[in-house]
Amino acid sequence: MSSLPPSHAPGVPANPQVPTFSPPPLARVEDTGLSILWLQDLALKVLYFQGYMTGFKVAEMIMLPFAGVVDQVMEALKREKLVEVRSSQMGLGEGAYTYAITGAGIARAREALERNQYAGPAPVPLQDYINACHKQSRERILATPEVMKGVLSNLVLNDRTFHKLGPAVNSGTSIFLYGAPGNGKTSVARAIGSMFQSQTIYIPYALFVDGQVIKLYDSVNHQLAPENTLPQASTGASKVTRKRDPRWVCIQRPFIITGGELTLAGLDLVFDDVHKFYEAPFQVKANGGILLIDDFGRQLVRPRDLLNRWIVPLENRIDYLSLHTGRKLEVPFDVLVMFSTNLPPKDLVDEAFLRRLRHKIEIGDPSFNDYREIFKRVAAQKGIPYVESSLAYLLQEWYVKRNRKLRASHPRDLCDQLLDIARYQNAEPVMSPEMLDHAAEAYFVDL
Repeated sequence: MSSLPPSHAPGVPANPQVPTFSPPPLARVEDTGLSILWLQDLALKVLYFQGYMTGFKVAEMIMLPFAGVVDQVMEALKREKLVEVRSSQMGLGEGAYTYAITGAGIARAREALERNQYAGPAPVPLQDYINACHKQSRERILATPEVMKGVLSNLVLNDRTFHKLGPAVNSGTSIFLYGAPGNGKTSVARAIGSMFQSQTIYIPYALFVDGQVIKLYDSVNHQLAPENTLPQASTGASKVTRKRDPRWVCIQRPFIITGGELTLAGLDLVFDDVHKFYEAPFQVKANGGILLIDDFGRQLVRPRDLLNRWIVPLENRIDYLSLHTGRKLEVPFDVLVMFSTNLPPKDLVDEAFLRRLRHKIEIGDPSFNDYREIFKRVAAQKGIPYVESSLAYLLQEWYVKRNRKLRASHPRDLCDQLLDIARYQNAEPVMSPEMLDHAAEAYFVDL
């Protein structure tokens, strides 16, 4: 198998499709699902950290429309003498007023900060998020042979493996990829991820549960969709006057990878003792998309313990998370979980758990014909003239005679070796027997 790095997978739209679900617009404070007192505290914390701000800027920071929502919050704060107007621009309305926090406002802001230091986009009630997950789970691309050919066109796969992947993707549940290292398990997962990322979904910046905030949007793991990159108008209000709830962000369907760093604690809500709000775990951030657990079996936690954590979510499509108060939360588990391992399955899991994994797919060693096709593609990509007789020499001398197994990653690595040697010799890279011997000697190690 070979993985070539295209800008996007062939057969998959380059620009993500606009989702059919859109968060309804907000017209009143009641539409937010949050109390006006909680919103007052949020606005005060923003002013406490930022200093003087216009009403439009406060609305932009907490991602709520000024008209009908933030204007009501600021008016209540003025009445209680927690903020005061320092300046105004005639003709631009109350949104252009510059507000300053008062001494009483500072005292209340500090009280609010003792409860939690969250001062960002206003959160969305958990039930609204659950409803959105259910609505958006029905919009995924359906994998067909034609779609899969486009998605996997940069990989060399045998027909048996290829036709197992499509049904596995359509299951939307779990895929267990196993096989020797270097044969492209991660490349297969990334290719499938590119198919999901051709679609977009809405997620909230944060969730609200019993007065607690759970930060959901992650700029590292979530890719903004084009809607969020449109040029903004010059006024601070522009960002929060779109015809939808601005507390939601449009992203590509997530493709999140976690490896040896994964722990059991990382699969539950992570409470920040300093800032006193939560970070959503990997599987919640991956809702609506794919979670790839790479190098499975090499985590610090025992594989059996890690797998037992997935039994209920995989069977019921519901996950249970715990607040530090002891309350259990029920959240959707709308994730295609992919396990990828180089270790023999019998050393990792028992029959009972394998039964719960819907699709088990071995990514095996390439055949000689597959290896040849991979080498041709990689050589063409790297600008190395392909020579059939030299490849036959390589296969005979370094594989057949030495009883070495073929790996899909070898052509890429050997071609990189040829390029390194050519640069050192200040010569053009060529597939000569001498150069291939030099490359193989520096690459292979007999174990």
